[in-house]
Amino acid sequence: MGDNTVLRDRIVHLSLTRTELAHQMNLAVQDLTGRYGTVSERTIHDLLTRTRWPHAKQRAALRAVFGCPAEELGFTPPGSHHPPAPTENDVLRRTFLTATTGTAVAAVPLVSAPRRIGSGDIQRLQAQFADIIASDHRDGGTTSIETQAVALADQALALQQQGTASQRIRSGLYASAASFTSSAMWAAIDGRRFQAAQQHLDRASSLAAMSGDPSIAFRIWSHAGTLYRHLGRPADGLAANNVARNSSISRRDPLFASLGHARHAAILGLTGDTAAVERAIGHAQEALNRADPGAYRPVWIAAFYDQAELDSLALAAYLSLHQYEQAEARAHRTLSVLRPHLQRSRAIATARLAHAQLGQADLEPAITTAMSIPNQGQARHPRITGMLDAFGRRLHAIAPNSTHTQLWDQYTQDTRRNPA
Repeated sequence: MGDNTVLRDRIVHLSLTRTELAHQMNLAVQDLTGRYGTVSERTIHDLLTRTRWPHAKQRAALRAVFGCPAEELGFTPPGSHHPPAPTENDVLRRTFLTATTGTAVAAVPLVSAPRRIGSGDIQRLQAQFADIIASDHRDGGTTSIETQAVALADQALALQQQGTASQRIRSGLYASAASFTSSAMWAAIDGRRFQAAQQHLDRASSLAAMSGDPSIAFRIWSHAGTLYRHLGRPADGLAANNVARNSSISRRDPLFASLGHARHAAILGLTGDTAAVERAIGHAQEALNRADPGAYRPVWIAAFYDQAELDSLALAAYLSLHQYEQAEARAHRTLSVLRPHLQRSRAIATARLAHAQLGQADLEPAITTAMSIPNQGQARHPRITGMLDAFGRRLHAIAPNSTHTQLWDQYTQDTRRNPA
């Protein structure tokens, strides 16, 4: 096959080493099959130099990492016959003939007319984005979601260079790229890859500024506030979230305002300021009550923010304040109205409920709740794994020799030995 320059360029564009690409492909295989893949640096070498058409599992992993089918990565399916790409000599020869005879351009144009980029191109990108959002709500935090979102942002930016477009379309492409990058940032936050999340934040904020779209700017700075909350930096979190809360979209749409206040409450929980938390939750509820449920909104907020998410953020705030009764009440409210497709959110709310029960020394209900989280994708989610590990440490601190603690230890040993 020779050197696969298309794949090589995509690897360079994502700043991946061969070891990192192999790891990301193996993670993608794990997401698809439940088992970590067997891709090695030698495999990557073969893909770059020898492999004409990867096998099915490798093709699926490549699609997850780069966000496009194998055909767009320089591979050719069996039975396909494509003319070889022109070499540099071919191009020079054609240029020479054009200059000396004036006939080559008419026969074989060197450069085709740039195509017009339109709203249909943005709609196709947004359709792919909807699939990423669905995967995030189902699984969350995976490397494949992060890399797919980055690849989609790259596609949006590539369109800027591939044709002519109106200013409105160019702003839409920048807004799309910013939104996709923000999803990559969220996946990195959710997966506890905080350094990568910071890099996505830097890129997303620049793209949002070029787009002029206030809803995208809101999303990015709201995510930034969450990033700093998870890093234990409430001052930075409040400052970032204030950018979102003070944006024009928050003033126009109460649903955005409600999300801004609810996330502010979760950050304020780290400061120990109960009164401020209560005020923020009250503002969030009042704004949500005013929001028009039938208004058009971007898919990223429409797909997840509602009463259940408000209660989930209040639950996080009360846990930080060690107000476990209020936290438990909010957990039950969240789980009672949570939409079915938000599987990752259900697992997180359940883990938080177990912590709230444990905080009240209700050992048996707490363990029963923690053990009810399905031992599947959600239980292997980095954030949920960390919450369950913290649950076990707290249980040992409260009742180191109890039968409940022994039951939990046996359960965790069995699930690690026999993952679903």
